[in-house]
Amino acid sequence: MKQSGAAGGTALGTLARGAAGSPVPTGSAVRELLARAERLLESARAVPADRADAVDAVRSVLDPLLDSLVGRELAAIPVSRLKDVTEGRLRLGALEQAGFGTVGQVHGTHRYELRQLPGVGAHTADQALAAAAQIAHAVRDTVSVRIDVDAPDDTSTALVVALHRLAEAGADARRAVDAARRLAERLGPPVAAAGPAGSRLRMLFTGREARARVREAVDSVRATVADAVERELPVLFAQASADLLRSPASPAEAWVDFELRSAEYYSLLAELSGSGPDRDAAEGFLPAGIADRVRALRLDDTHLRVSLRGYQAFGARFALTQKRVVIGDEMGLGKTVQAIAALAHLAAHGESHFLVVCPASVLINWTREIRARSTLRAVPVHGAERSEAFADWRENGGVAVTTFDALHLLPGAGASVRPGMLVVDEAHFVKNPAARRSRAVAGWADQVERVLFLTGTPMENRVEEFRSLVRRLRPELAPSVSGTHGAAGSQAFRRAVAPAYLRRNQVDVLAELPALVQVDEWEEFGSEDRAAYREAVASGRFMRMRRAAYAVPGSSAKLERLRELVDEARDNGLKVVVFSYFREVLATVGDALGPDAFGPLSGSVPPARRQELVDAFSAADGHAVLLSQIQAGGTGLNMQAASVVILCEPQIKPTLEHQAVARAHRMGQVRTVQVHRLLATDSVDQRLVELLARKDRLFDAYARRSDLAETTPDAVDVSDAALARRIVEEEQQRLADDARRP
Repeated sequence: MKQSGAAGGTALGTLARGAAGSPVPTGSAVRELLARAERLLESARAVPADRADAVDAVRSVLDPLLDSLVGRELAAIPVSRLKDVTEGRLRLGALEQAGFGTVGQVHGTHRYELRQLPGVGAHTADQALAAAAQIAHAVRDTVSVRIDVDAPDDTSTALVVALHRLAEAGADARRAVDAARRLAERLGPPVAAAGPAGSRLRMLFTGREARARVREAVDSVRATVADAVERELPVLFAQASADLLRSPASPAEAWVDFELRSAEYYSLLAELSGSGPDRDAAEGFLPAGIADRVRALRLDDTHLRVSLRGYQAFGARFALTQKRVVIGDEMGLGKTVQAIAALAHLAAHGESHFLVVCPASVLINWTREIRARSTLRAVPVHGAERSEAFADWRENGGVAVTTFDALHLLPGAGASVRPGMLVVDEAHFVKNPAARRSRAVAGWADQVERVLFLTGTPMENRVEEFRSLVRRLRPELAPSVSGTHGAAGSQAFRRAVAPAYLRRNQVDVLAELPALVQVDEWEEFGSEDRAAYREAVASGRFMRMRRAAYAVPGSSAKLERLRELVDEARDNGLKVVVFSYFREVLATVGDALGPDAFGPLSGSVPPARRQELVDAFSAADGHAVLLSQIQAGGTGLNMQAASVVILCEPQIKPTLEHQAVARAHRMGQVRTVQVHRLLATDSVDQRLVELLARKDRLFDAYARRSDLAETTPDAVDVSDAALARRIVEEEQQRLADDARRP
């Protein structure tokens, strides 16, 4: 660093020299350094304070609400329960004679008032209040706030508005708070110790040993500031504070955001209220020793763009700690994001190459999820250019995403690079050790230290299948797993295979009002799909374009993904509703799924018969599938027995989708509702999604939330004809341009 000072002098000249004789830097350059460090410290200390203020704003609404919920619970608990807490030592006769019938009445009474009651002395009053407080504390750990979007009141609106600020600040704010605290601890002491270096006069009267300490402090400050700048912490802190100090959102904006990502709001609520899922359940009923070891790992989220729920962070840490495992969470709990979090942690610790193997039907989704939820580089390795893509990944790193069928065509791990982690999605696809795909996965798994298998299939129901998978991960564990463990129940099975298996169920970890989880399932046309689509575009027939993805059922990528989603729902005992605008598409889906599917519901089915079909679907024991034309099933029918909704194609009118999903996601639903929208890349689907996304989101939501929109969607949606013409013309031009390219 260039020094400035008296002409011809060094920063201190001969006035101050360290113990070894080297000069202690002073002067304007050091003053500038220390001023910069002070500003950095100030911003670092501000971030936790700013988040604390945002948290206090939530607590000012949340705490009275929780107190009210606790009071309601205590009012239903008989006063006799106080005796249980005190192991029978509390005399309740005088309290009962005074009219105290519930724990809530005791808890809400002041100590002085209780002591004035006939027959209730100071000791009994204090004992009763202590017991009531103990019960109240236990109740507070169990109550949870549920936000009803269909019946917002002043309190819930105030809570959603307060939470919106934290939700908007998101994962970056959490990251900023953690980084700010670490930086303040690291930078604060040397800044204070380096203070004398800012003044020549002070250094004149500083002893040699003290000068040496000052020099070390200045060096430490310089290094710490340089490191913070390199990691872009000043920008991170400034952005976090700006997000945390922004003006409160309008109630409408906050409610819209809550509807779009309610899971993040409920995650914040669980964190701030101290409530949440039972820890044993959230940790998959792992033995204490393994759970303690997993908890001890600090997950580095530097490369993540999202906040994880507690059970998701635990899953990522489990994969990292145990190294070679199966995560078998029930569908809808975010296995993908847990895998991405594990990859991001390893990337933060120096790993540069990762490999994901998955069915072709989810390859695009994996690529999109990696890019959306992390800063990691996603490299699709499939199709005609897979060799070039693989070479690019080998040279430049990132997350290579390939398919089971393509994996055996790539050079093996020993011949290329060893990934920091191998992730295998839908791992039950490799249960047969003799299959080519299984051998290809095994070849990589044998060469890689960390391997993560993902499957939503409950392995306790398929013990032999699990033994086959675990042989590739932990061969020493396979002999100890038998059918007896599966027969003993899910918890017994999980404990028996705990070193290599983690599974959580929705009912165990999603205690709040069921969330709405929406997933866009992007698929690529196969050659026959593409030919049918090009023909439809050439004819200029918009509706044919929309259903072209199902024109050749035997090779339809969308239909294959739909089958996979239904199969996974079947494995987990979940009910499914499949919506399409087109009767022909529903007929194709019905043929693919077989005669057990209910429906289809359509406009030609009388209303009474529609209700009979819905009732039969709801009454079916366990898994069932209902097919419905979206116009017929989107209004008037309640399908809350379903927790999986599949939309075969995007709709021109967004309100049609909203109404259809609302048939399942409504009061009475007891599980998280998963909505899977099947979309084809480079097609009318993509054009529709892009065009409709450009509409003002807030207007869309205002309209959707209005009674008018619920009953007359045509009043707020774009013109069908105009949109169709525009998309047809754009697609014809795009395909013509593609054909002209060499």
